[in-house]
Amino acid sequence: MTTKTIQKRTISPFRYDIVGSFLRPERLKQAREQFIKKEITHDELRKIEDEEIIDLIRKQEKAGLKAITDGEFRRSWWHLDFFWGLNGISFKVPDHGYQFVGEETRAGTVTVTGKISGENHPFVEDFKFVRDHVSEGTQVKQTIPAPAQLLIALTIGEELADARKFYDTNESLVDAIVQAYQTVIKDFYDAGARTIQFDDCTWGLLVAELPDGIPLLEGQTELGAREALKHVFVDINNRVITGLPDDLIINTHVCRGNYHSKWAFSGSYDFVADPLFNYENVDAYYLEYDSDRSGGFEPLKLVSEDKLVVLGLITSKSGQLEDRAVIIDRIHEAAQFIDLDRLALSPQCGFASTEEGNVLTEEQQWTKIAFIKSIAEEVWGD
Repeated sequence: MTTKTIQKRTISPFRYDIVGSFLRPERLKQAREQFIKKEITHDELRKIEDEEIIDLIRKQEKAGLKAITDGEFRRSWWHLDFFWGLNGISFKVPDHGYQFVGEETRAGTVTVTGKISGENHPFVEDFKFVRDHVSEGTQVKQTIPAPAQLLIALTIGEELADARKFYDTNESLVDAIVQAYQTVIKDFYDAGARTIQFDDCTWGLLVAELPDGIPLLEGQTELGAREALKHVFVDINNRVITGLPDDLIINTHVCRGNYHSKWAFSGSYDFVADPLFNYENVDAYYLEYDSDRSGGFEPLKLVSEDKLVVLGLITSKSGQLEDRAVIIDRIHEAAQFIDLDRLALSPQCGFASTEEGNVLTEEQQWTKIAFIKSIAEEVWGD
């Protein structure tokens, strides 16, 4: 099935790419701790963030990356900071964190405290800062959690009761989320953003048995709930995408959890491939494929013909380099189900989905990126 013609990639995703987050420099971690202890002001913290982000931009450009991010250096969490930047949503400390295999995260979530809207989201100004500091020809990728991710956060466990104070039904809550996201994305677009990435763990949630706290409808089995949620998730994501400008690229990263080198879910793409790969209206999928927890490549045959796939074959959870020949063989194995020209290569996830970061060094992080670049150049010549 491998195509003989390899096209040069000029827009995201590129042949060698990243998911988005980078390990926080020690100076930045210390500044955050000082800010929490009220030893420095917000302006002083912001100045340090600015300086570290500019340094990261230069490092990404030096590494040859063609679409870069701010490393999520202004965030504590990959998703929660975006959520509480929306009007009507606030940070909340629950009794427990998220349960990962071998570790419980620090406690944090969000809850509805008013009518939800997307005006004046702080991430838009953060985007403008990166936009204004990249070199000419470097593209900026803005990562945000998927709309479905917010829906599940606001309807799982105790948070549903808070949501019901302002929204009588899930349908009215979905309407509000869709409108808020479209407002923020329009503001990103007006600021110059042309690539938005939806980071989405909801599909990882569905590849295994549902965790506690997700309500089942009366008479509904656990499998039936998972089947229903597939369509809920693809619907809310597609509703946000509908009507966006034609020249705005919307990609998505599908993840099974990434916290301090731990993971949360295990299961192949088989159960979610339909409707994820054939009905979600994104331009490309960044897919976790660094371990057998992700299953095989056969579900890729369902990816619609106008979409691309970025194979996350290189783990971001450790600094050990994979076997080069094995990675190249796996790329060609995937090409049995989707044309090689529609494939690219990246790490399995970000290097620091939360400010704790994964268990590897900054040097290993950049070595991984160089490794990905060299493999992509050998496979695609791009």
